[in-house]
Amino acid sequence: MTRRHFLVEGIVQGVGFRPFVHRQAARLGLSGWTRNTAAGLELELEGPAGALDELLHVLRTAPPPLAVIEGVEVQDLSPTGETGFAILPSREGAAATLISPDLAPCAACLEEMNDPHGRRYRYPFLNCTDRGPRFSIIRRLPSDRPATTMAGFAMCPDCAAEYGDIASRRCHAQPNCCPVCGPRAVYLDAGGNPRPGDPVAEAQRVLNLGGIVAVKGTGGIHLACRADSPGAVARLRRRKHRPEKPLALMARDLSAAAALCSFDETEAALLQSPRRPILLLRKKDPAGQHWLSATTRLGVMLPYTPLHILLLDGTFGGPDLVVMTSANRPGCPVLTDNKDALAALRGIADGFLLHDRPIANRCDDSLAMVWRRATVFFRRSRGYAPQPILLDRDVTGVLAFGAEQKGSFAAGRGRHAFVSQYIGDLKNAETLDHYRTALSTTLDLFGLSPAALVCDLHPDYASTREAEEMARKLHLPLRRVQHHWAHMAACMADNRLTGPVFGLIWDGTGLGEDGTIWGGECLMGDYRTYRRVGSIRPVALPGGDVCTKEIGRIALSLAADAGCPESAPDFPRRAGVAALLGSLLPSPRSSGMGRLFDGVYALLTGRTDANYDGQAPALLEALAEGAEPADVYTSAFYEEDGVRFFDTRPLIRALCAAKAAGTDPAALAAGFQQALCRMALDQCTALNPDRLPVALSGGVFLNLALLEGVTTLLEGAGYRVYTHQRVSPSDEGLALGQLAIAAAGL
Repeated sequence: MTRRHFLVEGIVQGVGFRPFVHRQAARLGLSGWTRNTAAGLELELEGPAGALDELLHVLRTAPPPLAVIEGVEVQDLSPTGETGFAILPSREGAAATLISPDLAPCAACLEEMNDPHGRRYRYPFLNCTDRGPRFSIIRRLPSDRPATTMAGFAMCPDCAAEYGDIASRRCHAQPNCCPVCGPRAVYLDAGGNPRPGDPVAEAQRVLNLGGIVAVKGTGGIHLACRADSPGAVARLRRRKHRPEKPLALMARDLSAAAALCSFDETEAALLQSPRRPILLLRKKDPAGQHWLSATTRLGVMLPYTPLHILLLDGTFGGPDLVVMTSANRPGCPVLTDNKDALAALRGIADGFLLHDRPIANRCDDSLAMVWRRATVFFRRSRGYAPQPILLDRDVTGVLAFGAEQKGSFAAGRGRHAFVSQYIGDLKNAETLDHYRTALSTTLDLFGLSPAALVCDLHPDYASTREAEEMARKLHLPLRRVQHHWAHMAACMADNRLTGPVFGLIWDGTGLGEDGTIWGGECLMGDYRTYRRVGSIRPVALPGGDVCTKEIGRIALSLAADAGCPESAPDFPRRAGVAALLGSLLPSPRSSGMGRLFDGVYALLTGRTDANYDGQAPALLEALAEGAEPADVYTSAFYEEDGVRFFDTRPLIRALCAAKAAGTDPAALAAGFQQALCRMALDQCTALNPDRLPVALSGGVFLNLALLEGVTTLLEGAGYRVYTHQRVSPSDEGLALGQLAIAAAGL
């Protein structure tokens, strides 16, 4: 007989691992015990050596479906003659384990929910050890019931029996509950008064009448209305002050999604996966459903909680496709508290489908697209967070504070980078509070003790000020990292590259080493150093940040720089902006690719304003989709201070002349995008003679035409091209690069 101690590390709590070990021990004739610890899962087992060898193989290769095994440490012990098997109480200590994300219910739970003879028939909070709420309900580790928001719901005898039954799929399921002992849903009218009857039926009735219903999910509250009712959607947009930004949809099933969108097997699998992100899908009619999105794609997700599934199941005649957008004040994080929702959404929601299970950790829906059968994140949140990114290097003790507009942070422990869930624009006070809370929670949950801090180079970012304050309070070193270098390093870390690489970093803005605004950069370097070797010609931004909203200003600036100011469309205060451009008063200058898109879209379409960040680039991409390029525009370059600049002036003149001649703007938009793809190849050919791997990063590479076009041209020329797959290429993923740079410098 042999006895061994095992320590299993990874996502091993909240996934049914202890009952799984119990069943394996019974199968193999082993005795001993198992328990959760702050470091993971601990077990001691005794029996024949061959059986213990087989158990080790199973732990490493065939764990429970949602477990992620990152290591199994084994130590031989002296046999004790112990018999039987026990699941011991969890052991407190320094947190070192991982937490599963919130996941959609499994097929067995759904079958049970639809069984009219079962005790959980149409119960909206059923779950099991394999699936259900996890991160959103956890307050501390180990993740036993008293440490979750289920602490206030004592299990009834039937649920307690399941919890202790090794044969049950609910054995040691911490959120286990039923209608007798668990959370309850309630429907409230617009004034916050409870309505009698089935809460789901009442919500469906209001939706069918064209009303707007606030619906509480796992990580936050949404606003829902019928997606097939332009009038209902118009009311939602008006009340929420969201006139044009695309709205996410929730479809009952794949068939409901297929009524509007086309998708392949990879996209269908991701839609139905336990993670259930919002997935950008192509409209079957590119010009259709304009009240939902002015682009050629729609963001679609399938229901990811039992409550959502019931809401869309049609039992009471409810819709099979609804708008499901975050319930929040403009610029603020998604609401999570019932009382806050009733106050904040008064006059917006016609009713409230809420429940009494508190949300411990706010977590928005993830948003992604599929490209070349891989996931590309716009934002990585519910279904993925807080699962860390596994790196090829030790990043212990480093805390990265990210950027500002798409705020995020990343904290290191061992080879794990704990990248925050989606947070938002830190210029807003409420969002900054969310950032602070999420940061504190992450440090506490995972036992992270920062020893070195890293932030963006920009002194006015809220994230920079947070880093400075922590550095002052804790007497920690603080490193400031240039924005686009961090983007490049994020792509390297995402792909476990060691460098050096050639980076094509295209985004909107970021403070450069020379004090100007960068954003269309060619960099060469690694985690320790970099050089700026290429860029695009900077454009003046008359009025500064206001240009991101009044894009006609950028159009005039581009046209004036190219010698054809008369080609710019008219807009309020045009004469004053023209005078400013012609004066000796300096305007900030930007080489940002996002600003170039803003200005070109205004030149091609005559639209001079933008209602949300990234609107003009998204509309230009949609305009160009499927169009034949009007011309093949050649690239021009010049060198200044050792940097090779793409000269935008010939391209702007050609576009303006073609527009004046009556050329279709869609053809011009397609030609513009193709010109940028060829420019990328030209820059790489001229500046990367050693044929270093090419890293693509920055939010502009969420443009599918540019991502595919640049990658195809570079690969065709023999370059190895790396893109993001585990974090977003936008500023949301930038903290990962900061983390890697700071760790390399320690």
